[in-house]
Amino acid sequence: MPVIALLAAVLAVSAEQLVQWKYGTLGIVGLTLLTVGVKARNATCSSLGAAVLALMVTGPVL
Repeated sequence: MPVIALLAAVLAVSAEQLVQWKYGTLGIVGLTLLTVGVKARNATCSSLGAAVLALMVTGPVL
């Protein structure tokens, strides 16, 4: 069980670093809002985080 928790933590940190590298500080804010919203079961917070990430991804296209 500790191995699974360690792998999950490594995956989460890697995803966070990738978002920070590619999308900057606003990407981390969106990812944090999404994560906190999902863990707290808060639809508003998770929706706001998903919207921020979606705008970051589609920003150059628009």
